[in-house]
Amino acid sequence: MSATEATAEIFVTALKRKEREAVLQKLVTDAEMAEDLTDTLALEARRH
Repeated sequence: MSATEATAEIFVTALKRKEREAVLQKLVTDAEMAEDLTDTLALEARRH
């Protein structure tokens, strides 16, 4: 597992636990992260 994959796994684990709301709040209050998240969700929606 690469370092990037390990980091992603940590975030996914956090999203499954009590830290979920705090992580999501940070994502949406950071303008750049919120834009990246919005773009990613739009791309994924188009794929399905």
